[in-house]
Amino acid sequence: MVVSALRKEGGRGEDGLPGVLDRLKAQFGDRMSQGAEIRRQHANTTNWLPNEPADAVVFAQSTEEVADIVRLCAEARVPVIPFGTGTGLEGHVNAPLGGISIDLSGLNRILAVRAEDLDCTVEAGVTRHQINDHLRDQGLFFPIDPGANASLGGMASTRASGTNAVRYGTMRDNVINLTAVMADGSIVRTGGRAKKSSAGYDLTRLLVGSEGTLGVITELTLRLHGIPEAIAGGVCSFPTVEDACNATILTIQSGIPVARIELLDTLMVRATNDFAKLGLKETPHLFVEFHGSSASVKEQSELFGEIAASLGGGEFVWATRPEDRSKLWHARHEAYFAAKGLRAGASVVATDVCVPISRLAECVAETTVDIEQSGLIAPIVGHVGDGNFHVQLLIDIENAQEVAAAEHFVGRLNERAIAMEGTCTGEHGIGQGKRKYMKLEHPSGLPIMRAIKQALDPLGILNPGKIFPDP
Repeated sequence: MVVSALRKEGGRGEDGLPGVLDRLKAQFGDRMSQGAEIRRQHANTTNWLPNEPADAVVFAQSTEEVADIVRLCAEARVPVIPFGTGTGLEGHVNAPLGGISIDLSGLNRILAVRAEDLDCTVEAGVTRHQINDHLRDQGLFFPIDPGANASLGGMASTRASGTNAVRYGTMRDNVINLTAVMADGSIVRTGGRAKKSSAGYDLTRLLVGSEGTLGVITELTLRLHGIPEAIAGGVCSFPTVEDACNATILTIQSGIPVARIELLDTLMVRATNDFAKLGLKETPHLFVEFHGSSASVKEQSELFGEIAASLGGGEFVWATRPEDRSKLWHARHEAYFAAKGLRAGASVVATDVCVPISRLAECVAETTVDIEQSGLIAPIVGHVGDGNFHVQLLIDIENAQEVAAAEHFVGRLNERAIAMEGTCTGEHGIGQGKRKYMKLEHPSGLPIMRAIKQALDPLGILNPGKIFPDP
């Protein structure tokens, strides 16, 4: 395999790495750092995986500079690890074989907005807040909303989705084309701006979700949407998590075009109340939002209300004013920080799975029982409109027994989702953390993925140690 070959043939290379560092220092000056703290900040800090820093961090400012870095590293067989904002949750930015971390935050220009075509072109370091702040005055927005203010390049690399995915899709559906630097330093643009094409292999979607293992994404052309005429949302309580999930399933199966439908279990509601002062009843809740014309939003809301009532849902509390909706969704997006308040001094390790919508209630119910039997503190929150939910594990990272219990739980969760014809990750990606489940999820597809990796990155320099399990 390419990673082991990289090790056998010198890896970062005792002779090659010093030369690469010298040449990068000469070209980038202060934009190249070997400081221990900078390197640590550009490696994993979000779960129990060890922090494995690169040998240096280079702050690139253009596609051409990224190409220069990759070309130098390819010549010396030195690994390259792309870095956006560092919000990935599965060790994507670790450097297990050392190498060069390319910080893409300096590629932060919005290159073009074409309102008439409902698209824009941005550099990879532009964040989702940045693009939406820029678009607001034009009546447009980019809908993919993973919660964190992630970079758009990083969101494409992990095929991110978030709260709006049930209506607007994921990054896979909203990237029209992209520019990437390949493993030999060549620059590739994957397509034009047509809304559809039958011309050749779909290179865009090959690179979207590849987690920096096939190329370094430096520019993207994205689909935009008009800001809806009317937006209405609110919260509804349910007696049990299973009731809330069944309400979600029936809503989706009824064809109601809900824009957002988010689950918070009882423990997550308690944490959110404490953190955001929402004052919700401490039972499972659905947070929902509808987009469209005033008439369509009213109709959708009423239909959802009928479904919720039929499954024991309580009074639907509306949030029609923008400031009320903002407070509601800000509280939802701050679930990570809210969860931390449930156990002082604990770390939050977030994991996700996704199952077919018909299996959602079953999977969440079994997971809830598993949490209770494991003795873990682990609230559940999720983008349940597309079968995706997250478990926030609160553990003492320094306690080996707790970490082991949490790892065993995550293993059971992933195996449960895969057994239900789902996936071990709906949006977090594989990185280092979920490599071991790839054989179970893709028993026949994994060899093809390895062949693609070998063909596009024969030296194995692009983000090694990610996605593929050890042979």
